[in-house]
Order: sequence, then structure tokens, then C-alpha cells
Amino acid sequence: MCLLWLCWALWMLSLAGPGAALTEEQLLGSLLQQLHLSEVPMLEKVNVGELAIPAHVRAQYVALLQRSHGDRSRGKRFSQNFREVAGRLLVSEANTHLLVFSMEQQLPPHSELVQAVLRLFQEPVPTAALHGLSPRSARARVTVKWLRVRDDGSNRTSLIDSRLVWVHESGWKTFDVTEAVNFWQQLSRPRQPLLLQVSVQREHLGPQASSAHKLVRFSWQGALGARHAEPQLELHTLDLKDYGAQGDCDPDVPVTEGTRCCRQEMYIDLQGMKWAENWVLEPPGFLAFECVGTCQQLPEPLTSKCPFLGPRQCIPSEVASLPVIVSIREGDRTRPQVVSLPNMRVQKCDCASDGAPVPRRLEP
Repeated sequence: MCLLWLCWALWMLSLAGPGAALTEEQLLGSLLQQLHLSEVPMLEKVNVGELAIPAHVRAQYVALLQRSHGDRSRGKRFSQNFREVAGRLLVSEANTHLLVFSMEQQLPPHSELVQAVLRLFQEPVPTAALHGLSPRSARARVTVKWLRVRDDGSNRTSLIDSRLVWVHESGWKTFDVTEAVNFWQQLSRPRQPLLLQVSVQREHLGPQASSAHKLVRFSWQGALGARHAEPQLELHTLDLKDYGAQGDCDPDVPVTEGTRCCRQEMYIDLQGMKWAENWVLEPPGFLAFECVGTCQQLPEPLTSKCPFLGPRQCIPSEVASLPVIVSIREGDRTRPQVVSLPNMRVQKCDCASDGAPVPRRLEP
């Protein structure tokens, strides 16, 4: 999960804090970084006064402007709703098992996934089979992957979770499969089931490695004569009617402490910034927007289950880049250049808990 936390941190760096408005210093810093400059170039008005912007440069600028409306980063929210989905074993081969979960109508409308937990019941191992196993070798690695079946019939797996289990233990084992459900949601095919591949492997490789992993068995399809031993998928979701943002702020209503999280217009006037004179040719300014207002906090039962989550705050959940045309000084001549500044415009505000990672986008 470390990569998810890193992505979240990187795209949030351009903002001073949750919901904070874009500052002039951040805008200037981003522009200098994109141009690999340490300071603002000194350009005289005479050098750029008659500078014409070529058609191909303007076309590139317009193309980036259009593309930026779809170039967004997403965040993730957290919730209180909970439901269980029973799974079944689709196929089993050696130490690899394929589980299928029917997901149709399992995620309520106007809600967002908080967490998905796969629960597997590990069967007890007969005492005689444990004889001769050292404590270090009496464990195995269980790996969970999400299986995607492409339209052309080919398969692709994505690693979701992996953990060690002890051979001599029995009972329920849990795996965080939130990312698998996020991937499934991105397919936009509600009738397609969720496929999870569970593998039990040796902890160490090599000729001297223990074969204890062969003793680890999970109950499939109500083994042990108990239905409660079936694979289970726990889905925790958030009702966005209560815990989400309201969209754009009402321009006729002032923002107060009781205002529900919303996106408020904020215009950045580039022409009014001294450092931008003779350097930034287009645009003269832009609507950056900012996130204001407050969010309803999660109930105590959920916060006790997820102690790593901080208070829910009104933050940008979708941001877009801003293309600009700047003057570049090369020797005794000046030319225009298009630069794209990431994370400059807030497209959407949402309520999110500090500590919630950003889900990966599904790759082709």
C-alpha cells in the first residue's frame, strides 16, 4: 500500500492543506519547477511587446486546455454501512483457488466503498501432521489477487494482499481486498462477478524449504458442515447523502462554520501579479476554486475499527492541470512556450478522512 500513500502525498503537495486555497507562492513554485528554473527570468516589455504566438503553439495550448478537463486525480472517502456477500469456489488447482462473488446490487447507489474485507476460514490441522515441524517452518504465505477477464478472453491478475499464516492455527483470516473491488467498479459492468485468486505458497524457496504450506486449507462452500465457513466478503460503504459534499457552493449564501463542504469560486488574477509581467502570456487569469465548509464525522464504531483515520475534512478530490504560455529568453531572442502546471484547478470537493489512500487506476 505504500505506493498509494505516496501518490496521495504527491498530488496534495501543491495545496497548503486540506481544502486550502491556492496561493501565489505555490503557483510561482510550480511554474519554476516545470521550467527547471531557480528564479523568475528578467524580461523587459520591449522583448515581448511585439512577440507573436505562432499557430502551432496556440493549438498546443488549446489542446492542453481541453484535455485538462478530463485530467483528474481522485481521492477516497470512508463510511458506516456494512453488508456481507457469500462467495463460492469456482475452480481449484493445486494450492491456487479461484473465488467468485456476485456483486450485482451489492453496492448501494449514491455510496462509495470504504473497505472490502475477504474472510476465509482456516481449517484445523490434525496434530499428527504437525509432528516434526519447527516453529519457524510451520507457516505459509497466503496471497490474494484480483483476476480480470478481458474482452478478448485473456486474463490478467493484480496483487491485492499477502500475509503469513501459522499452520497450527485455525479460524477466520482476513485480507484487505478494497483495491480489488475498486478495480471491479472501474469496469462499469455490474453483472460481472468479482473474481479473487487465493494462493497458498511456501514462505521460503529452495530445496530445503518447508512443505508446511500444503497443510493450510480453507473451507470452501460450507465445508465442515457449516455454512458460516463459506468465504465471505464484507463491504463497508458511505452514504454520500449524509457524509458527502454538496457540490458547488451557493454564491448567494455566505460561507459559515455550519456550511456543508462545497466548491467555491476563486479567481487567480495573473495580470495582477508583478512577477508574471512579460513572462506569462496566457491566460490572463483563471478560476482555481477552493474547498470550504465542514464534513459530518464518522460514527464511533467505525473510527474504533480504523484508528489510523483522522477527522474527515473538506478537500479537493478531483484536480486538473492548467496550461500556460510563457516567454522563454534564448540569447538575444524571445519565444513563446506552452507549459502545463499540475493540480492548479479544483474540479470537485469531497469529504475524506486523513489517512485514506488513493485507489490505483485500472490499467488496460
